[in-house]
Order: sequence, then C-alpha cells, then structure tokens
Amino acid sequence: MAGVDSGLTGADDGSTGADSGPAGAESGPAGAESGPAGAESGPAAVDSAFIELDGVEKVFDVRKKTGFMKRERRQVRAVDSISFRVERGEMVGYIGPNGAGKSTTIKMLTGILTPSAGRLRVAGIDPSRDRTRLAHRIGVVFGQRTTLWWDLPLVDSYRLMHRMYRIPDARYRENLDRLVELLDLGDLLDVPVRQLSLGQRMRGDIAAALLHDPEVLYLDEPTIGLDVVSKSKVREFLRELNTERGTTVLLTTHDLQDIEQLCKRVMVIDHGRLMYDGPLAGLHEAGESERTLVVDLERELPPIDAPAPARVVRVDGPRQWLAFPASESAAPLVARIAAEYPLVDLSVREPDIEAVIAKMYAERATA
Repeated sequence: MAGVDSGLTGADDGSTGADSGPAGAESGPAGAESGPAGAESGPAAVDSAFIELDGVEKVFDVRKKTGFMKRERRQVRAVDSISFRVERGEMVGYIGPNGAGKSTTIKMLTGILTPSAGRLRVAGIDPSRDRTRLAHRIGVVFGQRTTLWWDLPLVDSYRLMHRMYRIPDARYRENLDRLVELLDLGDLLDVPVRQLSLGQRMRGDIAAALLHDPEVLYLDEPTIGLDVVSKSKVREFLRELNTERGTTVLLTTHDLQDIEQLCKRVMVIDHGRLMYDGPLAGLHEAGESERTLVVDLERELPPIDAPAPARVVRVDGPRQWLAFPASESAAPLVARIAAEYPLVDLSVREPDIEAVIAKMYAERATA
C-alpha cells in the first residue's frame, strides 16, 4: 500500500514530531496482498468487536538540544493506557484538541506505529504484526496529508489503487462512477493532484479510501475545506455507507456537526487519555457547553428577553448573540424570537470542542 503509506506516514498528530520515524517502517506495495481480503479465521470472526484496544500506550523518545554537543532525552507519552471497543458496523466520533493523540491512535490501528504497551486488534488482526493482511480491509483519510500521487492526474491514482488492491473490474467501475458523481469529481479526473484545491483534494482522498470497499474506515477531518453542499453530500454518503454496507467508521473531527449528524457515540481523548466515552448529549452535559444563536434584527433594540437558561451575551447594533445549553434544542428559542422580534436572519454556532474539553480537563484536575 505504498501510495496509502505516503499519506499516512506524513500525518501529523501534533503531540510529537517523532511519528515520522516509525511511520516509514514499511516498504513495498503493502496493499498488493494476495488472497481474499475478507479472509479471517479464529474467534474474531464471530466477535462483534471489530476494533479492540486494551491498555494501549505509545511513548516516543525525544532528544532536545540543551547546549553545545549536549542533548537531553525525554519521553513523550502520546497515548496513555487507552481501552475501548468498537462494534462491527458502528460509527464512532473520536475527538479531542490538537496534539491529544488522535492521529497516533489511528496510526497504531493501521499498523504504521507499534504500541509501546497494551493489546490492539482490528478484526482479530494485530495491525503491527500483520499489516499487509489488514491493508485490504481498511480505508484511511488524513485531512492534512494525501494518499494520492502528487504529480499524476486524479484518475491515474485511482487506476493504481485498482491494481494495488486487486479490485474486480466491475466493482471498481461501479464504485468509481458512484464516488465521482457523489463527490462531484467528474471535471477533476484529468487534473494533476498538485493543482487541486484543498477541498477538491479532500474529496479525491475520500473516494480513494472507499474504492476497495473497506470494512473499516478511519477518517481524520473528512470535511475540511468543503463547502456546505459538499459537506452535506459527504455526510449523506457516509451515512448510507454505514447503513447499507455496515462499514465500521472511526471519525476524528473538530466539526461537531459531523459528529451530530453521523455518530451516536463519541469518545474524547486529551493528553493521550480517554476522558469520555458515550453519547454526544452526555459530552455536552459533562462539559456544560453552550451553543450560540446569532440573531440579526431589522434595527437596533435592547437585549432580547430570552427564556432561561438562554441569555444574551453580546449586542452589536442590530445583531445579538444568545448563549444556550448545547444539550437543548434551538427550536423553542428561535420560535419565540421570530414571533416577538423583527427578525432578519439567524444562525446557530456550535460550541468550540477544544473549550469543552479544556473545561472537562480542568474540572478533573481540580477534583
């Protein structure tokens, strides 16, 4: 999976710059594995836990220059004793601030990095020991790195993956036609990847990750750079993919709308530790997060008389900002404002996930 490796190895987790060493540990077309991709033996075939981590850790040795000809060696714990299970066919959000350990976790799940401690299995396979057998069964998209060949037209990257993954011709054409239509790639197929915009390249990467019908899909910021319409199409496709084909999806993102529209379960990681695992509503309650309703009125008016717990937090001419609990629906508040005030426009802004997590982290530190 040489082409896929090139995208994965460069993905930066933010927690440490040491990823580049272990990430390049494999050479050759790992994706060009012989035999049926779905072949599996042993108890994992009947176990519903498709992804399983038990006390997984990843520690990097980092050397820092402290003087002339002197370097200090220290350890950076990117992932710290994480344990969780993802059932087959589940769609899970995996979120956290930059440098939390999200991408390091995904690299271990793909076999690019080897855990320093703990047990990790994907479909009953140890990714670091049997990476080539796992390659046919996973798809990966890193938002900050591409799995496409930089100097080749987009369609040539797809043709190479067609051969690497040994996708049957009919299935390849069917998948490619569907993805090209869904992601609006028709006019981009003959364009070199280096000439694509960020949003265009992201759509191309998503298509590349799905060409071989992976059983599990790791998505790191899959909607970055996309406009509203494209985001909606990608989300709808991922929803259909999960529902119709039972694809297991692990989604990392800073866009809570991705999580809200796609995932029933969310996991929060910070400083390498799993801080929360449960429904999104529970995360908002745990972090006491708030959404913001931005209201544009016809003219400047006194602060809106909003029903508790909503409150006006800012007024600037005819525009007002109201905060309300993220776990509550905006509909009643919107209906009341529309009925009582000369409304021109409004929008809802999601809470900053980093602020939510920071608050949770601070509360745990002082507990």
